[in-house]
Amino acid sequence: MVPNYLPSISAAIGGFTPQRYVWRACIGLHCAPRFLVAFTYYNFHMSVRLAEKNKLYGHLAAVACVLHIIENLALLGLTYVASNENHYAHEKFFITFLVSSLFYMLFTIILVKWGRTYDGRKMTSRERKSYSTKFSLFAFNISCCFIAAYVYWRHNKYCEPGVYSIFAFIEYLMVFSNITFHGYTWLLDYNGYNLCLIADDSLVENKEKKT
Repeated sequence: MVPNYLPSISAAIGGFTPQRYVWRACIGLHCAPRFLVAFTYYNFHMSVRLAEKNKLYGHLAAVACVLHIIENLALLGLTYVASNENHYAHEKFFITFLVSSLFYMLFTIILVKWGRTYDGRKMTSRERKSYSTKFSLFAFNISCCFIAAYVYWRHNKYCEPGVYSIFAFIEYLMVFSNITFHGYTWLLDYNGYNLCLIADDSLVENKEKKT
């Protein structure tokens, strides 16, 4: 048994109360909007001229949407199945979350660059900021992933004091960069947009005639 100064996220949310219930409630409440965001981003990518002319671009946008949904489902899984309840399932959910989130980030960066610069088009200042932020966060996240993998391997092999705390700290950085990628860049991409429920006038008129 070696000293550990910082719990991993899995330990913090799965082994202690009320943290476990607060975390699960927050994740559960934010999931429905994130499913909606996955589909709105698909429409966002498909709104450019390239989408009409290049099938590969459209397929990549669809794959990114699916990865976004898988990432969200995996997050639900690792949240509601704690590591001390079912370590095997929790581990698989975590790996699925990690892989899907990294590929989603990568494909989103490709789609933004490809779609927003097609046929000589210039990015707006906001689009450039969104793209550069996405790229930086992806580079930071994947770097943290490799460092965390090495530190975790070192902890398991040598069981050195404080090494697991380093792993836990890097894990926090990965989560915060993931949140920033999804949250902050979404605000950049959808600045000026409104979410609306719009009635089909023809359907409304037909209902009024029937009544």
